[in-house]
Amino acid sequence: MLAWLLRGLVLFVCLPLVQSAPPLVVLGPPQTVATQHPITCVHTRVTDEVEAWKILRTFQLVRQMGAPTIVEFFPWAYYESERGQYHWEHADQRIDYARNQGLTVLARLGGMVPEYARRSEDGSPTVTTLLPEDHFNDFGNFVFAFVSRYKDRVRHIIIWNEPNVAGEWGFRRVDPEGYTRLLQMAYARAKEADSTIEVLGGALAPTLGAGDGELALDDLTYLERMYAAGAGAAMDALAVHAYGLRFPPEEPPAREVVNFRRTELLREIMAANGDAGKPIYITEMGWNDSPRWTQAVKPLVRVDYTLRALEWAEQNWPDVRATCLWAFRYPAPQRSYGDYYTLVTPDFALKPIYEAIKGWATE
Repeated sequence: MLAWLLRGLVLFVCLPLVQSAPPLVVLGPPQTVATQHPITCVHTRVTDEVEAWKILRTFQLVRQMGAPTIVEFFPWAYYESERGQYHWEHADQRIDYARNQGLTVLARLGGMVPEYARRSEDGSPTVTTLLPEDHFNDFGNFVFAFVSRYKDRVRHIIIWNEPNVAGEWGFRRVDPEGYTRLLQMAYARAKEADSTIEVLGGALAPTLGAGDGELALDDLTYLERMYAAGAGAAMDALAVHAYGLRFPPEEPPAREVVNFRRTELLREIMAANGDAGKPIYITEMGWNDSPRWTQAVKPLVRVDYTLRALEWAEQNWPDVRATCLWAFRYPAPQRSYGDYYTLVTPDFALKPIYEAIKGWATE
């Protein structure tokens, strides 16, 4: 009896420690993307995905959907938590898996700042999006290191994200001139590593502004001030965010309205500053179908608007190289309206909008 009790106790203690092995990841031969519409792109968001098979599955589904291009976020703090000490394993994995599936990576750099580069005057760390100007050179070093490592695998980088919104600029008043100086630093270091790398500036949030820059500055005014500060010489292309909210994609643009065709107003500013020949990449776009968000639309309307937007961009915007939908999938539920931007659920259930885009892009 005692022996059986001991065996039972061992099983009780050890069974919870026994876990099934994760699926074996085999990349296989390099793939290519079969698409009728190469403008198709998606923001994949496997930045925080830790299971290799899920990263590969994400990229496989993107390829099967007919999207040859993706945006991936590479947070600075993930790879250089200590100055000059780089840890590239996860970045290597994502880039190699994407390339195995035939995908072109637009690498979004910045965003999360390592503690060493964002300490306050008393030495305490601050919010993760705050980069004091005396640490711009540290970010430049990171850009140089990233481009040097991946110059044969990544041909496009995006510098920062939505700097016209206070939350992405250290929860302080936004500063187009300051961002331009950061862009100039990053551009110089990127070109030092690889003169052929394409540097995208901007990635501005489409907004009408709030608090006269304390909370946000409208993207049009922000871009105008960027150009006045010399940004034109520090970017090869402009990254644009083009959300439709509740408007159909063909709704005409207006300075006082946030809609999909607001992109055309940004293009006018580029042309007025001698940059008519530079391309635009729409690195975030889409409609939301949350039943509880006031700026959302019905699911079938979302599908319709999305396909019409892709058609509009392809037929009317010859300088737009990619239209990247936000977002393909999250590793875990956001439990907010953000879940209703995705094309695929965290457990890889395909939403109707995925099937609709696949049908449009591949048939």
